[in-house]
Amino acid sequence: MQTSRLALLGGAAMALASSAYAGGVERSNQGVDFLFEDGTYGELSFGRIDPDVSGEGRTLATGTKTGNMLGGENVGSLSYKQDLGDNIVLGIKLDQPVGATIRYPTGTGHPFAGSTADLDSTALTAYLMYKFDNGFSVLGGVRAQQVEGEVFLGSSGYELSTNNDREFGYTLGVAYERPDIALRVALTYNSAIDHRFSATESSPLLGVNEASSEFDTTIPQSVHLQFQTGIAEDTLLFGSVRWVDWSEFDINPDFYSATLAAINMANGFPVNDYALASYQSDSITYRLGVGRRFTDAWSGAFTLIHEPQSGDIFGNLGPIDGRTAVALGVTYTQDRFKISGGIEYSWLGNASSQSPFDNPGVAISKFEDNTAISYGIRIGYYF
Repeated sequence: MQTSRLALLGGAAMALASSAYAGGVERSNQGVDFLFEDGTYGELSFGRIDPDVSGEGRTLATGTKTGNMLGGENVGSLSYKQDLGDNIVLGIKLDQPVGATIRYPTGTGHPFAGSTADLDSTALTAYLMYKFDNGFSVLGGVRAQQVEGEVFLGSSGYELSTNNDREFGYTLGVAYERPDIALRVALTYNSAIDHRFSATESSPLLGVNEASSEFDTTIPQSVHLQFQTGIAEDTLLFGSVRWVDWSEFDINPDFYSATLAAINMANGFPVNDYALASYQSDSITYRLGVGRRFTDAWSGAFTLIHEPQSGDIFGNLGPIDGRTAVALGVTYTQDRFKISGGIEYSWLGNASSQSPFDNPGVAISKFEDNTAISYGIRIGYYF
């Protein structure tokens, strides 16, 4: 069994199984596979997510169609790893941990017609890993993360624009390897990062042309368990379990919250804490795959992905409840280069959405039978 080739295959397959609409607005699983590559190594990844997500009004404007309300997204990452002696590894990773592109079409009659939202992020993480002689290793890192966002709600003319806020977090992990059977188990923890945004809010229809505000948003903590092992000659079993604390995430600006409270009080509704975006439940995403080396240069992998549904009512800026997906990947290795490509097809879970201006607990729309396709390429080089 050529364990080094199998280890490379497992890392490629895991990396190309994208985080398309996995748990909230996650776009990167912050994996650390690149730290286990041989020698000095760098990789550049590009990906594209193309969703088809639409719903139908159930209360306000019953029967109106939303049209495809999610725009396509490009994602990318850059990683570099270098050994500092026999036992210490330095790693640097640039990625996009969270993101969203909301594009409700105009002219549909749906209450959110013409609404848009963008959430953009960039994170730079520096890692140090120490390898013990018994196969165990420990790692830690510091992450600098930038996040900014914009929202426009077509029904009220409400607009939000934030600054690009930079804050810091950390990551910790432990791993165990047995190269003779291509076994590796890695457990990593990524801390929550709290952002304090300065924002501008406005809603001419509600009599406010511009209001300055500040609000807090937490990009949540996560725990990621990854594993791989050889199960036969040139064959690898790999997978992961990832938990993200999405119940701690919300986007809830001051003026928006105060306006909703006033409207709900006038309508005799309870003054609930409606946010522009929030999640009631955490997410757990499971991945399980098999990789096979066909020749010295070519290998392939098949991955199953599942994120259970929560049954919660969602906001209209994130109406997806779980998903099931399949992914195919192929890797070509030649001299110092390793080139991987993959494609993933997702069946997105049905979701009910809640209007912030409607009676609490009543779904304004139902989103059903939605899908997404994502694909990407990764170029690795051994220096």
